[in-house]
Amino acid sequence: MFLSKCENPQQLSPLVLAFVGDAIYGLLVRERLVLIANTSVGNLHRKSVKYVSAKAQAAAIDKIEKDLTEEEDRIFKRGRNASVNSVPKNADVADYHKATGFEALFGYLYLSNQHERIAYLFDLVWDTIEIG
Repeated sequence: MFLSKCENPQQLSPLVLAFVGDAIYGLLVRERLVLIANTSVGNLHRKSVKYVSAKAQAAAIDKIEKDLTEEEDRIFKRGRNASVNSVPKNADVADYHKATGFEALFGYLYLSNQHERIAYLFDLVWDTIEIG
């Protein structure tokens, strides 16, 4: 498995961490939605988009930032401050940067095999964030 070959995720680019974190966070959202709502795939997709948007992820990091360790905060800030080539036109630039940091954090935690910490932070996000 890839996890055993990733010796030091801190050495990866923050955008690579965000690439992995985007997939991990998206999977967690989909899993939670399926557990709470047995509905059509289209409905599940519409609901998941509300959680994985840049706006939602920026709100999520705002809710959990005080709960981050120093190391996690450093990883988040590396991701937030990473130079991105473009920002989707439906996303606010500041939200997009925060979302990139949020995703980098989840990617880092996944690649450093900190699955319990991912579950803890995800539960904080799920329980505290309100998606309109």
